[in-house]
Amino acid sequence: MGSISRYIFRTAFGAFVLVLVSLTAVIWVTQALRDIDLLTNQGQTILVFIAITAMLIPMLVLIIAPIALVIAVAHVLNKMGTDSEIIVMNGAGMSPWLLFRAFFSVGVVVSIVVALISAYVAPLGLRKLRDRLTEVSADLVTNIVQPGRFTTIEGSLTFHIRERPPNGLLLGVLVDDRRNPQERITILAERGELLENDSGKFLLLQNGSVQRHEATQRDPTFVVFDRYAFDLSRFTGGPQAARYSVRERPIWQLIAPDPNDPAFIAQPGQFHAEFHDRLLAPLYPLVFVVIAYAYLGAPRTTRQSRTVSLIGAVGAVVLLRIIGFASTVVGVGTPVALFVPYIVMGIVSVVGLIVIGKGVIIEPPAFLVNAIAALTERISRRVATT
Repeated sequence: MGSISRYIFRTAFGAFVLVLVSLTAVIWVTQALRDIDLLTNQGQTILVFIAITAMLIPMLVLIIAPIALVIAVAHVLNKMGTDSEIIVMNGAGMSPWLLFRAFFSVGVVVSIVVALISAYVAPLGLRKLRDRLTEVSADLVTNIVQPGRFTTIEGSLTFHIRERPPNGLLLGVLVDDRRNPQERITILAERGELLENDSGKFLLLQNGSVQRHEATQRDPTFVVFDRYAFDLSRFTGGPQAARYSVRERPIWQLIAPDPNDPAFIAQPGQFHAEFHDRLLAPLYPLVFVVIAYAYLGAPRTTRQSRTVSLIGAVGAVVLLRIIGFASTVVGVGTPVALFVPYIVMGIVSVVGLIVIGKGVIIEPPAFLVNAIAALTERISRRVATT
């Protein structure tokens, strides 16, 4: 790789890293805020919150990396075009393949990273995320003893403790159980305590009442008790068999799934669709580089606007990604649809390479350019007047 190619590679790869980190951070924050209840409702620390939500980052990188690569390549090509670097290089007799090779090298690096994340890292992160969320839910027994809070488990079981003195007793206990749609149980007790034995973990309540209201009955029934044991065993931190979804499995489990796996028996098409989606993931960066360079890599004068070409490149990338998403969804029931992205990518790559080799400037029809220019000027005038 010559000095010019190294310069382009460093510039493009640096822009890619900057865009990738920025977009990933923004989207990660928006996704992490959805799980803020880990802090507010379940009493987890900020470190636990960050550790759990950070496991989403590999999956976010997998989705964002190809888009970040397109933005980086478009930015670098636009900068080189604005500074007339592409024109000077072309005038010096430099082959367009030399420039393209530098950008394509960045695409190869990104493709390798995406392949590793898609095959193993992202599914591992999702599995770890599920395990940690299970642990947090399992540790909920110790969190329900926080006084003054209404803590809801699984959306249908609510606990409230008025006070927790230093002796370990729980004062003013309320338990509202709506897990059974046919019956609602409300338990009130003066005090309670957590007990654990070989049979499990229980909330032992004293001096209270149980109200049972069946859906088919108008009036509830009341039972006064001196001692009542509420089973918390299913919410304790004991070992639980986690059922991983298709997206949470490494690629080798998609290549040769266990024929006795209940998930595979129930949805074999989902396994095939996910497998092809994993295969397509590292191909997107390579094809996106071809698209971006085909639209923006040809030398042009400063009078020839790159805006419309940039819009065309973004539109082609978005359309190709939509085709990929649609084929994965449709391919669950119609396997032949899974091969559509391969065909489209092949056609786009061949056409793009031909355009790059001939140095053709891809421009939309004149009427479309004029319409966009007129619309832009109208918007500018309206903004200026306001």
